[in-house]
Amino acid sequence: MAITLPHIEDANQTNYLPPQGEIQPFESEEEYETKLKEWKLPAKKTFWFKQKTHQRKVEIVGYQAYSEEDDHYTIVIKFQDGKLSCIHPAYLKEMQAGNFGKEAFDAAGQPNTAQIEEKQADEKTKEQAPTPPKITATKTKTKKKEAAKKIQLPEDKVAFSAIVKQFALSYNHFTEDHDEVIVLDEVVIHQDDPLPIGLAWCSHSKTLKKQELAIGDKLSFNGKIVKKKLPKAQDDVDEEHKVEETVPYKINNPSKIEKQ
Repeated sequence: MAITLPHIEDANQTNYLPPQGEIQPFESEEEYETKLKEWKLPAKKTFWFKQKTHQRKVEIVGYQAYSEEDDHYTIVIKFQDGKLSCIHPAYLKEMQAGNFGKEAFDAAGQPNTAQIEEKQADEKTKEQAPTPPKITATKTKTKKKEAAKKIQLPEDKVAFSAIVKQFALSYNHFTEDHDEVIVLDEVVIHQDDPLPIGLAWCSHSKTLKKQELAIGDKLSFNGKIVKKKLPKAQDDVDEEHKVEETVPYKINNPSKIEKQ
């Protein structure tokens, strides 16, 4: 007889991995759906979180980026009691399978807690392991990094101006394919004291494609900026769509776009 996990909303049995630091929320339904596609998760609002002898319904409320290139993600999920926890996208995907957890029972039909706890420990190690510091080859790179750290980015949406520098491709580690992106230059945040940013990038979304942008176009728009490096394209991409420079910032969901 097949053994299935009971549907239990039991917070006392759940091992939480609370998020550390800032959580990146989804700026729109479009971004939410795009991220689910990247993480190879079904397009829905609630998911099953399965652990030991119980499972609970959760929602994905945001994510956190890690690694030297900020191109790996930890999903932040919210339980029905409001508590938050982190989980790797691939592990949450695995939990959605109907046969998930069968290996967690021994031949006698009892929970194989050793296997489950080992898997949870592996997941916890992945989420909490610190990223090794990057050793720079020159003092110049170190100075650039220190300068970038000093910039205090606004947390809310703000007004920008920028120039379209390049239409490029960026490798997506989850889909194992390339995404279309736009590299912007002379990016300035317009506030009481204008803040020059330099280079930034954003996804070449349907909204931006409607603008029929060209290299050299001067733009003004609203958006939210985060510190996230542009992942480089693979070697088989033509040179026209490669970005050789380091682009340290990403602008999410630009809106109210105007050509100047």
